[in-house]
Amino acid sequence: MWKILTQIARTGQRTEPAPHDALPAASEQIQHELLAILGQALAIRHVDAGSCNGCELEIHALNNPYYNLEGLGIKFVASPRHADMLLVTGPVSRNMAQALRRTYDATPAPKLVVAVGDCGACGGIFGESYASCGGVSTVIPVDVTVPGCPPPPLEILRGILTAVRRCRGSAQGEEAPAAHLIPAKVGTHG
Repeated sequence: MWKILTQIARTGQRTEPAPHDALPAASEQIQHELLAILGQALAIRHVDAGSCNGCELEIHALNNPYYNLEGLGIKFVASPRHADMLLVTGPVSRNMAQALRRTYDATPAPKLVVAVGDCGACGGIFGESYASCGGVSTVIPVDVTVPGCPPPPLEILRGILTAVRRCRGSAQGEEAPAAHLIPAKVGTHG
């Protein structure tokens, strides 16, 4: 026991410091905008369409106390019938294409779709093949893509806010941006 205590005293703390980003200011802005736009909480249905789980780890990080997603007025729901937005990760595998379409059809209008990660945007390193349909936009319409492999949690939050802003713009009769009509695709890995 004594040996362990002396080793702890010699080495000190071996953890990473907390990330130094503008999270408090950005999260407050996101919360105020979401409540101003929606007037209520945002319900998200997450769909894993065949990913490597890298993006899922970043999405799960949004639920920890540091990012405090629920405190921002955003919650994940189990049913697409209760969702305002679909958050889709991974390239769409052939076996998940029909399930993703059914989930999209079950989501009430106005529905938003955010494709997370390079794989969700364009198929990533998997592309289109016998087992993969490619990006999410090949199966269902996508409002916003969040590039990255995997994208950091703050970028996912910004993508969610961008989709909500576009929904508000189209609901108020404003002309939707071109990226809303034709989803922007990210280049594949080289």
